[in-house]
Amino acid sequence: MEASIERKQAAEELLRRRQLRSDLLLWAEHYGQQRGWKLATHHRLLLSKLQEVTDGRLIHSTTGDPCRNLMVLMPPGSAKSQNASVIFPPWALQRRPNSRFLACSYAADLIESFSRECRNCIQLYHKILGYNLMTDSRAIQEWSTTNGGVYRCGGVGAGISGRRADFGLVDDYLGSQEDADSKLMRDKQWQWYQADFWPRLKPNAIQVFVANRRHEDDLVGRLLEKQENKWEVIRIPFFAEEGDVLGRQLGERLWPEWYTSEMEDEIRQLPPRTQAGLYAQRPAPDEGNYFLRDWLLTYTREEYDKLNSSASRIYGAADWAVSEAKGSNRTCFGGVMLDTQGTIYVLPDLFWKCAGPKELITSLVDFFKRRNPLMFWSEKGMISKSLGPFLREAMLDADVFNYISEVTPVMDKETRAQSIRGRMSMLRVKFPGFASWWPQAQHELLTFPGGKNDDFVDFISHVGMGLGSLIKPSVTKHVEQTIDHCWKPTLKWLKKSDKERKQLKDVKYAGR
Repeated sequence: MEASIERKQAAEELLRRRQLRSDLLLWAEHYGQQRGWKLATHHRLLLSKLQEVTDGRLIHSTTGDPCRNLMVLMPPGSAKSQNASVIFPPWALQRRPNSRFLACSYAADLIESFSRECRNCIQLYHKILGYNLMTDSRAIQEWSTTNGGVYRCGGVGAGISGRRADFGLVDDYLGSQEDADSKLMRDKQWQWYQADFWPRLKPNAIQVFVANRRHEDDLVGRLLEKQENKWEVIRIPFFAEEGDVLGRQLGERLWPEWYTSEMEDEIRQLPPRTQAGLYAQRPAPDEGNYFLRDWLLTYTREEYDKLNSSASRIYGAADWAVSEAKGSNRTCFGGVMLDTQGTIYVLPDLFWKCAGPKELITSLVDFFKRRNPLMFWSEKGMISKSLGPFLREAMLDADVFNYISEVTPVMDKETRAQSIRGRMSMLRVKFPGFASWWPQAQHELLTFPGGKNDDFVDFISHVGMGLGSLIKPSVTKHVEQTIDHCWKPTLKWLKKSDKERKQLKDVKYAGR
């Protein structure tokens, strides 16, 4: 009887070990249970992508092709290193025996601390993993395993010698904003990647970057500029945006079990550049090119509550992109409030997402009922040739009677944005700093016209042009009368004039 129980327990233990070895999520849960913490939703997403890239099942979300390069961008303090640099390597070395693992971070002592944790993990769970450390190779910088694996670590920017690797992991390549702002440091890191890190990888090696962004021209920025279709990018901002990869509600904070509401308020008070980079993973230029950072004025929720809408005029505009496909351009429409001093307040209830015709029509009618704008500007064609009949029917059903002015944009985007740019330069435009979409909008403004997206810029450009068209100043032409502008007699005119004068004289004398 006891032998039967022992065999059953042994079989269950063997099955459990096989499951842990084949499933990274189960392995991470087991590791976490021993330490009293649970996996959050974003941890599960990170681990699932690490499993996919290890097993050769990662698919590029844009091209649809198999992909061996993964980037996961998260805010600081989100436990990305614990999962990617401590839990993942021991599991990956058993998942793919005889593999070499190369791990790097901005500081050598940091990546060495991760190496020590990986080494201790293998020693503690060697029965579950099915391999152990080699007794003659246990140095922190490099150690070997009994299943033919090798782990080596080093600092980003330092020389990396040794044989080529099957896994290349970079965890936080920048240690400070000062380093990020240094072009010399950014160039050095790019040179290190090209001359040291990448050459140490085998032709079919897996690359994993787990980091947060601090500068638009950092290592990740340059890789995405030159190799965009070679990297699958998972961006997890602190505040959920439209189409959030974690399924959060718009504006919901990350990991509420860990980040408190007080921490959320503190993050909202950080400088805009820090919010855009570290916490939204959308780094923008220091000053901006077309729209300067000093022009991006914001107002608070308290100021919004005090705005006297009865004494202000509300206008609206739209930039259309009718598509629900992932990665498509987004429709952006909303309203602005123009106060008696001529200051524009962009209203917080902005519609900015990928959507199909039905959702667009319903949301636009709701906007009209809610805001009742005096004028609404839209690019010509989308209403009259596409949504028009359905929109008119929906407006009639809802007893909504707002005028939509269709305009034909014949200029390039930069010229169209000149009107709103002028108002912003005079500090007459304010944005809702508390709106969940503001970091995205700010990023578009600061990267315009070279940014990847410009939906929001097109929206406020329509507002600027529309308001500019309401009052057209009269122009009085004045021609300066100089000698060059005066009429000058010709020889032909002189002869004709002399002849007419003689004829008139002859007539005069004949009458006497």
